[in-house]
Amino acid sequence: MPNMLKVGKGKLLLLTRLLQDELGRLPCAFVRYTVSECLYSRILSKEQAGHKAVHKTNGNLLRNLFPPKVVSEPDPAGGHFNPFPTFPFTGSLRPVYPLSQRRSVPSHIKRPDYAEDGDPKSERKLRGRHNITILNEKEIAGMRKVCRLGREVLDLVAREVRPGVTTDYLDEIVHKACIERDSYPSTLNYVHFPKSVCTSVNEVICHGIPDQRVLQDGDILNIDVTLYHGGFHGDLNETYYVGPKALADPDNVRLVETTRDCLDQAIQLVKPGMLFRDPGTVIEKHAKKKGCSVIKTYCGHGINQLFHCAPNVPHYAKNKAIGIAKPGMCFTIEPMISLGTYKDKAWPDDWTSVTQDGSRTAQFEHTLLVTEEGVEVLTARLPDSPGGPVPMPPVEEKKEEVNGGKEAVAATS
Repeated sequence: MPNMLKVGKGKLLLLTRLLQDELGRLPCAFVRYTVSECLYSRILSKEQAGHKAVHKTNGNLLRNLFPPKVVSEPDPAGGHFNPFPTFPFTGSLRPVYPLSQRRSVPSHIKRPDYAEDGDPKSERKLRGRHNITILNEKEIAGMRKVCRLGREVLDLVAREVRPGVTTDYLDEIVHKACIERDSYPSTLNYVHFPKSVCTSVNEVICHGIPDQRVLQDGDILNIDVTLYHGGFHGDLNETYYVGPKALADPDNVRLVETTRDCLDQAIQLVKPGMLFRDPGTVIEKHAKKKGCSVIKTYCGHGINQLFHCAPNVPHYAKNKAIGIAKPGMCFTIEPMISLGTYKDKAWPDDWTSVTQDGSRTAQFEHTLLVTEEGVEVLTARLPDSPGGPVPMPPVEEKKEEVNGGKEAVAATS
């Protein structure tokens, strides 16, 4: 890329936008961000070195007269603020800062290679390769253990989901639970992600950053937990109803239960010989049947000693995924389903992904092991796991005036 350092600002922004479009085809925002950050920072670093020196002094008159409004004014009561007040949010959700300080991990706990500098070097070495790791019996035992621990942590934090708590509080619970299990929270500092869990509320598709926002009765919340233990990662997530209003909302229930069913139906396909492009067909068919759409930007991924690796497992039909399932392979399936558009948009924090129309989304994820007979769900729910399927609430009836004042009863869906 030798000539990129000489491009103008307009061309650089265009180039970056085109790059982001291409990166959207990669399996996960974590992976996309890794590539984007590396390329974009290399383009800018040399070009801006001299430019920064010009503005290093306090002599910039325009900047002193008209300082940029970077964040909103802090709330006098709690000191909270919206860090992106001018950003065109697509829905009603807003970030509530400041974020709590990065939580520490005791030195005796084994860390992945990105824990200190945020750079998943082992993943970068294998990026672009389609070779899928087949685990031996000892490695499979390691995956079973970390996934069981992951289930324990997810269930523990899910029991604390209720109106009035913050997602930062949930992050604290996850972090402490990981430490108690001699495990590293895999998301912490993965490509500089600041927290130990992803919490995605309402229109957030994935990778929501835990902050000071208080959960409201009627919200839906996805909690995405990944642990690193004994040299292996275990990844799972579920979407939960926050309070009785969430359970009473037919759209919430239709969305969440459709997403749950999409994952369950896709898992039924998994066995030796399954093409990795096949789950997307089943998922999209069921989602459309329920009046929902499938988010296409993100997909399931291989997982083992690496957080993200081959194969890619898209959740939409007619995809071009490469590969065939074989015994000993571990990967996730994690459909993200929307009540509205499948198109996504990123917040300025570079992580939070939301629907472009502000419609609500849900997600469920399991880590799976292909066996000789079929599939083992390594992160399977336990008999006492919180959450779980719920029936559709009674359909409300409302009266509408028609034909000069005559009333007709209409069912709302």
